[in-house]
Amino acid sequence: MSSTPDRDLHHAAARAALDVPGVAGLQPDLADRLAAAATRAKQAVGAAPLPAEAGIRTEHAPDGGWNVEVRCAVHEDHRVLDVAQQVRECVRTAATAYQQGAPAPVTVLVTVTRTV
Repeated sequence: MSSTPDRDLHHAAARAALDVPGVAGLQPDLADRLAAAATRAKQAVGAAPLPAEAGIRTEHAPDGGWNVEVRCAVHEDHRVLDVAQQVRECVRTAATAYQQGAPAPVTVLVTVTRTV
């Protein structure tokens, strides 16, 4: 995700997911965790930690739309299914609104990694 539009969509999806009641936070996947482990020395000298949106993956779909994956933790006093459905809808809405011109289809996959 080196281009600015991809990064902007990435940030918009993260903000939308984090704004859903019941979401405790986004969870980085294994690749993000390995990257963080490899940069611990840099962090010790002041480098930035993993960004809050590390639990979001965005990619262009073959049909010209977007595929968005969200990995999140949910507060245990919320129903996981309800939170996951709301995250999916909020992220889809944010990603669709983010697009300029005729909006392309957005597919959102939500994975709840744990409850806290």
